[in-house]
Amino acid sequence: MNKVKVGNIEFGGGKLVLLAGPCVLEGFERSLKIGRRAKEIADKLDIPYIFKASFDKANRSSIKSYRGPGMIEGLKILAEIKRELNVPIVTDIHETYQAEPVAEVADILQIPAFLCRQTDLLIAAAKTGKAVNVKKAQFLSARDMINVVEKLSTQTEKILLTERGTSFGYNNLVVDMRGLPIMRGFGCPVIFDGTHSVQLPGGAGSSSGGQREFVEYLVKAACAVGIDGLFLEVHDNPAEGLSDGANMIALDNLEKILASALRIHEATK
Repeated sequence: MNKVKVGNIEFGGGKLVLLAGPCVLEGFERSLKIGRRAKEIADKLDIPYIFKASFDKANRSSIKSYRGPGMIEGLKILAEIKRELNVPIVTDIHETYQAEPVAEVADILQIPAFLCRQTDLLIAAAKTGKAVNVKKAQFLSARDMINVVEKLSTQTEKILLTERGTSFGYNNLVVDMRGLPIMRGFGCPVIFDGTHSVQLPGGAGSSSGGQREFVEYLVKAACAVGIDGLFLEVHDNPAEGLSDGANMIALDNLEKILASALRIHEATK
């Protein structure tokens, strides 16, 4: 497997890496508070930690939904959180023009699932020299992701792939755990997104629903199959979350979920 280094953190080297934070930036103070607590828990468990949050959620269900502070203000917030916590940053890009300015702050550029086939976006992200994490679309099979890897490989070897569930009828997702070893077979470290995998897309009409009570079980299953990283959206009060509150997990539950995941990861490594 090709190992991907992000600062002092290595994907594919045997350690389980945590990418965690709020779905979208909710101001500097609250976002920092969430990141600081997630880092404390990760440090306690000796899990390498990367802060995640989006500056813009460009694919919200409703035009009335909160999208975030936008790229300019969002990058200022992310840069300050990066300095305060001294951790790498991962955030989404949606347009090719965003790749270079975002790469000045973020250590990993993330391609949202709906955009994973956008060739120009993939190439723009790869050309920055930063690691690129691509979320597998809900409408693709794991084997289809080899085309994504081939596109990125023309520009970079720093490729990460993330499983986040597959559409199962309307407003529902299911995780096919076979996809994890299939994508690992492409030579790329694989991340499991435990919180988006329990999302109910559009399930609340003007927003997505979620079943966060199942996150822990899917995380355990993914660790048993074999993963290199764990992606979790967390919040100090998910009911107040401005995006994806229904599937984000509470910070109070994070240590318990990570501790059980780590035991399984170590046992199956």
